[in-house]
Amino acid sequence: MTDDGRVPHPLRVRLLGIEPGEASFARRGFASCDAVAQARLELVGRTFVAGYRAALADDDPPALAARLDDVDAELRGFAYEGAAMALALLDQVLPVRRRLAAFLAGPGEPHVYMVHVGAGWALARLRRGPRALAALDPLLRSLALDGYGFHSGYFAPRRHLGEQRVPRRLTGYAARAFDQGLGRCSWFATGGEAARAAGVIARFPAVRRPDLWSGLALAVTYAGPASEEALRVLRTAGAPHAPHLAQGAAFAAAARERAGNP
Repeated sequence: MTDDGRVPHPLRVRLLGIEPGEASFARRGFASCDAVAQARLELVGRTFVAGYRAALADDDPPALAARLDDVDAELRGFAYEGAAMALALLDQVLPVRRRLAAFLAGPGEPHVYMVHVGAGWALARLRRGPRALAALDPLLRSLALDGYGFHSGYFAPRRHLGEQRVPRRLTGYAARAFDQGLGRCSWFATGGEAARAAGVIARFPAVRRPDLWSGLALAVTYAGPASEEALRVLRTAGAPHAPHLAQGAAFAAAARERAGNP
C-alpha cells in the first residue's frame, strides 16, 4: 500500500507487463553493433519498459510522476513515453476512467509529445485503428501513429522493416506518420549504424523515404548516440531529403526543450 492508502496493481503488471529483457538486441533480433551504441539503445528500451511497468502498477498521476522523475533527466522522456503506453492501454481495456487525459492535464504536460507517441504503442499492441485516437489532441494525434510505427518495427522488424508492410487500417497521412515512427525504429534495429540505417531506408519505395528519413533524424537527435562521422554519413545519404532530416532533428530538439531535458 502507498503512503496515501492507495493499493498498487501487481496483477496488472503480471498480466500486461513487458519484461525488461524484451529491450535487448538479442531478444529483438536487431543487428549487432558497437558495444557503446548497443548499451545506449538497450538502456533507452529498458527505460521505456520501466515507465510502462510503473504506470501499470500505479496510474495515479502524482505518484506515477514521482517515480518517473527519479529517472535521470536525459532519459526521462522515454520513461514518460512508456508510462503513456500503459495508460492508453488501460483506457482501452478498462474504460472506466480517462487515465491518459488526466496524466496529460497534470504532470505529463511537459512531455506532451512523448506521451502522444507512447499512446500509439498501445494502439499497435491492441491492433486498434486511428479512430481510437479521437480523444487525443487533434494536432498531436499523428504522433500516436508515429508510436504505432515504432512499435511495429520494434516488435516485428522483419515484417515492417524487411517486408515493408503497413497495417491495412492506416491510409493517407496516417500511413505517413506510421513511416515516421518506422524510420525512428530503423536507428535501433540497425544498432545506431548510420550507413546501415540509410541502407534500410534506401530499399523502400521512393514515395516512403521522406517520412522514414524524418523519423530517423528524430531518433538520432533525441536518442543518440551519434558521432560526427555518423552525422556526416546521414547528411550525405539523406541529402535528397534534407528538409525532412532537418524537420526530424528540430522536432527532437523542441521536444527536449519543452520537457526541460536537453
